[in-house]
Amino acid sequence: MSISVVVSIFLGLLAGQIVNYLSDVLPNTRKLSQPVCPQCGATLSWQDYLLFRSCQNGHARKIRAWFVQFVMLAISVFIWLQPPAKIGYILGLILATYFGVIFTIDMEHRLILHPTSIFGSLFALIVGLVTHGLKPTLTGGLSGLLIMLAFYYLGVLFTKIRTRRMLAMGQEADDEEALGAGDVILVTIIGFMLGWPLIWFSLLLGILLGGVVSLLLVVWLLITKRYDKNSLMLFIPYGPYFITSASLIIYFPSFVEKIVPG
Repeated sequence: MSISVVVSIFLGLLAGQIVNYLSDVLPNTRKLSQPVCPQCGATLSWQDYLLFRSCQNGHARKIRAWFVQFVMLAISVFIWLQPPAKIGYILGLILATYFGVIFTIDMEHRLILHPTSIFGSLFALIVGLVTHGLKPTLTGGLSGLLIMLAFYYLGVLFTKIRTRRMLAMGQEADDEEALGAGDVILVTIIGFMLGWPLIWFSLLLGILLGGVVSLLLVVWLLITKRYDKNSLMLFIPYGPYFITSASLIIYFPSFVEKIVPG
């Protein structure tokens, strides 16, 4: 095994630990803090945490922790072998780690946190400037912001109309929204990274992915006879779809060239 692959494996393991750690502590404390067992709240020593040991009460680590570790290792090796154009391996791995944190937290908590958004905005500006310069970077971010703000306020309007109809029918209403302010910020960040005009394609692809997965989920719930009025709460938030579409564009440029030539 060459030394280069060993380096990519080590950095992939490190990236996995970072994604797991930030996904465990940020939703609870909003800052870097000592990890605790999610089941009983017992404080985990750094040695136990890094070695994936159970807490003092015998609760094992989440399966997610092992899955994230494996995925980040695979991503690191892949990026080492096929580094993204212009940004290279290091920036590519940092970006994948950032995406991993956002993806994991949004899947588990339906949250896109301010600390990750602040870091993402600064890092996205760097990536944008390196890949396509100042004007496309700012144009991409502004375009993502304006488009998502339009979708966000349409979602707010739809939620209000739905709530009024449910209340009028004597049903219990909820304030669940399809998109949140965090999604608007995330797309703005992706806009900085991709620039204009790729941001519109990323948005379109993310929305299509969300629609396809949601449709498949509805079909599965209907087939298994588990669909009810609360089933929408099970749907995956939109952040992971936007991250997936952006990742396809950044790490698989040939995929984009086949769909959007020139």
